[in-house]
Amino acid sequence: MLEIEVTEGEGYTLCRPVGELDAYTVSGFRDALGRLTSAQKLVIDLSGVPFLDSAGLGALIAGIRRTRESGGEVALACDRATLMRLLHTTGIDRL
Repeated sequence: MLEIEVTEGEGYTLCRPVGELDAYTVSGFRDALGRLTSAQKLVIDLSGVPFLDSAGLGALIAGIRRTRESGGEVALACDRATLMRLLHTTGIDRL
């Protein structure tokens, strides 16, 4: 099961998925990011995601692109070495 926490900070919106982000749970994440495309500064914190598959990766990339196309800025936060390695290998850390 995936829970998605969305909070407003001073000048930014934080989206924090908690749980596995895979083909079974990706629709909720995709919907949440879709609702946040108007955020001027969006932080996506993946620290609560122990597993991310290609469906989750695709939703993440699409959400980043939509927010940027709407004029927003996006930052990723993650303290999990395995996810950081995946983000680096796929080039998402350079988007």
